[in-house]
Amino acid sequence: MPLPHPRSVLAVVAGVAVLLAACRSVPERPAEPAPVRPAWRAVELPVPAGAAGRPLLRDAAHCAGRWYAVGGLVDGAGETRPAAWSSSDGLSWSALPVRAQTFYGRQHVLYAVACRDDGMAALGAKTGGVHGNPRTGSWSWRPGGPLREVPAGFELFGGPRAVSAGRLAAGPGGWLIAGARTDGAAVWTSPDAGGFVVREGLPELAGDGRGRTAAYDAAAVGSGWLVVGSLLPAGGTALTPLAFSSVDGRSWRRAALPADSGGAAERVVLRDGEPTAVGPVRGGFAVWRAPAGRPEQWRRVGGFGAAGPGVLSVTGLVASGGRLVAATGDGADRRLWVSGDGGVSWRPVIVPAAVPDRGDAALAVAAGGAGLLVVADDGESSRAWWAMLPDVDE
Repeated sequence: MPLPHPRSVLAVVAGVAVLLAACRSVPERPAEPAPVRPAWRAVELPVPAGAAGRPLLRDAAHCAGRWYAVGGLVDGAGETRPAAWSSSDGLSWSALPVRAQTFYGRQHVLYAVACRDDGMAALGAKTGGVHGNPRTGSWSWRPGGPLREVPAGFELFGGPRAVSAGRLAAGPGGWLIAGARTDGAAVWTSPDAGGFVVREGLPELAGDGRGRTAAYDAAAVGSGWLVVGSLLPAGGTALTPLAFSSVDGRSWRRAALPADSGGAAERVVLRDGEPTAVGPVRGGFAVWRAPAGRPEQWRRVGGFGAAGPGVLSVTGLVASGGRLVAATGDGADRRLWVSGDGGVSWRPVIVPAAVPDRGDAALAVAAGGAGLLVVADDGESSRAWWAMLPDVDE
């Protein structure tokens, strides 16, 4: 067999050297921080009175020393009904009596909850009707009574202008729902959660010549409101994150959140009085913060996670004891994250069971005092756990 020409050997050696150099020049992906492992305790939520069915846990909240979890029950035929639970310590729970008033209300699954000192309110929906659209409604609870469906006209949340009614917030100024109508971001307001008024088509809140807006979450700021969402620029294909602020729910101011590669602000809370928002951007999740009293001066302070195999989403964000806890989805799994420095750095939180990131699953979180409650549904069963808030310095 003839020997290879020396120049051929040199060419191969040089090529290998170039490849090795190229491999060394690619920066290594930073390792994910060590996970936090809280001492989880399983929580048993009793099955409410009535027809049998498995629980569907969708959301949780804490305020005024009381915990709440909401969702529904589903039977073997797929029929659903609303359900809610409460606890004074996060460990021992009781089912709240539920009083539905409409055909669809009796089939609602409650998907969002908020509370304040004088009670709790929730949003529920059931797909139905000729077009198969969600039939959405609100619910209100006061201590000592049942959780009652609030009567409302069909077009308050539905009708030809309907898009979404996503999250519910409570504060000294009343109650507010963040969502969208056909012309962009919209809100619904109420002094007592006993009946909402839709606020749509408002300047700076709704879409205009700059593009179409959407609202995803809200938080009370004093007696006013802060809403976060996104803008799809006119003629554009990539979202950019926005925040909207108002003292009365009627007049709004718009502020852009810095994001070089686009994205959306999907959840917002107050941490030590400062608004903090989290949302998906290219490559992971971004964290923005604004000074107290200056909701127009947002800056990006941190980020975490990485792009997954599907659409990134933030499904929960809470603040307590100086810590932030976020629930996210990456197209494959729902996950928890915790930050002790205002959102600059984050560590993953291990939960007792895996939760897939798909439409029939849920992972929600609530925090209060030194406690952390997680409710989860993997599409086949629902479970809940309670733990002390993790110390991220451990």
